[in-house]
Amino acid sequence: MPRLALYALVVCALAVAAAVISFVQGSWLGVVWVLLAGLSSNMAWFYLRRAKTRRDAAATS
Repeated sequence: MPRLALYALVVCALAVAAAVISFVQGSWLGVVWVLLAGLSSNMAWFYLRRAKTRRDAAATS
């Protein structure tokens, strides 16, 4: 797994935990954490797909 994808997954997990804690405490700041979790999960998906594409291109050439 690419390092940047792993970092993005860690950020996603921490953002989800922060969102849950914020909502449990009654703070609407959790909305920002949910948006950050969505952004970081998309980044992880992007880095994983990019690594797969590069790996497949190297295998065919």
